[in-house]
Amino acid sequence: MTDNPAPVRPDRRAELAAGLAQVRARIADACTAAGRDRGDVTLVAVTKTYPAGDVVALAGLGVTDVGENRDQEAAGKAVEAAAAGATPRWHFIGQLQRNKCRSVVRYADVVQSVDSVRLAGALATAAAARDRPLEVLVQVSIDGDPARGGALPDSADPERGLDPVADAVAAAGALRLGGLMAVAPLGWEPERAFARLAEVAQRFRDRYPAATALSAGMSGDLEIAIGYGATHVRVGSALLGMRPTLR
Repeated sequence: MTDNPAPVRPDRRAELAAGLAQVRARIADACTAAGRDRGDVTLVAVTKTYPAGDVVALAGLGVTDVGENRDQEAAGKAVEAAAAGATPRWHFIGQLQRNKCRSVVRYADVVQSVDSVRLAGALATAAAARDRPLEVLVQVSIDGDPARGGALPDSADPERGLDPVADAVAAAGALRLGGLMAVAPLGWEPERAFARLAEVAQRFRDRYPAATALSAGMSGDLEIAIGYGATHVRVGSALLGMRPTLR
């Protein structure tokens, strides 16, 4: 990647502005329907596979939070965007390998995908050199399937249980426990998935009252997620259009 992204074409900026207006309206309508304040929900623009120029354009349109799920792509994109004057709040939302922690902590403001005690430890070690704590959301498994990503609610597993993972994050001085993240499991209706997540989130907040963030909902189901208490929605295609094919 170059240090400075190519300027965004006027037609692309118009596409992004239109997509953003539609997504913002959907969020506002969902908040109204749920009896919630619009300010309680943060839009995280998921820009994976899109160029840094789109990040710069979105920042210019008022988007404050951007999500990426591949360190190899995100690290360079963050540098490019910063060189062009765009400094959004970067969320790492993909599966994170422990050997990538040192890279991720250089640009990420939030890591949403911590789901094991070992990963929490590796991230804490990598974040120790930062000048401020790294915010962490614990990724929770809604269906409790240990074969998928996510810490396991209602489990005493010392490595993957939700409470042991959250405790490891909360005890690390270089990390700040912000809340939970989840993805609706394949084959589950969003209503069922987010109702289950709301139950887990309520118990989690009883144990960690300051960890109030709940990242849930994407382009196709953000309204349902907001209805069940999501504070962050991760939106890609509805905002930026169909994704380019990964090469």
